[in-house]
Amino acid sequence: MVNKVAEANFPSRFGHFRIFGFEGVYGGEIQECVVLRMGDISSREDPPLVRIHSQCLTGDVFHSLRCDCRSQLELSLNLIAEEGRGLLIYEHQEGRGIGLLNKLRAYELQDGGADTVEANERLGFEADLRHYEMPAEILRYFKVKSVRLLSNNPDKIAALENAGIQVAERIPCIVAPHESTEGYLRTKKQKMGHLLD
Repeated sequence: MVNKVAEANFPSRFGHFRIFGFEGVYGGEIQECVVLRMGDISSREDPPLVRIHSQCLTGDVFHSLRCDCRSQLELSLNLIAEEGRGLLIYEHQEGRGIGLLNKLRAYELQDGGADTVEANERLGFEADLRHYEMPAEILRYFKVKSVRLLSNNPDKIAALENAGIQVAERIPCIVAPHESTEGYLRTKKQKMGHLLD
């Protein structure tokens, strides 16, 4: 069972949202979620847009080129804002659920040639430890029974449908691939040189 612990107005560059804080106990541990809601999501017949986004400090905050998490987050917020209604559920499940410091350890292994799954497994974790019970409870809190899910992950669809939330449509979060770090820095230097000319 989730409990709402806070709610406030939340103006952003994507539009005006309400921000909610939720907590619940799952697997014997207190878990937290932040939710951005825009518009009327429960009284209309057509399902709202919903994005379940796993926290990615390195991508969402530091603009890492190792992932496209920030691009998917911004795409989702833009699509919700264009429609004028929807939910973004921001889960604290960094690094596919292994945590921030273990994610950095996985980065180190990836520098040596491992992919994300191999790195997580070498650290003793399953490929993906995320779970989606809390987002399903949050959707029930908002009286949302059916969603149009912004996701590339079929596991999220299965988890929501197993929890009794209908996924009426999956909308892929397709974003342009990042260029390499070297290419990014080269482009930046070229732009800076042009500005100095």
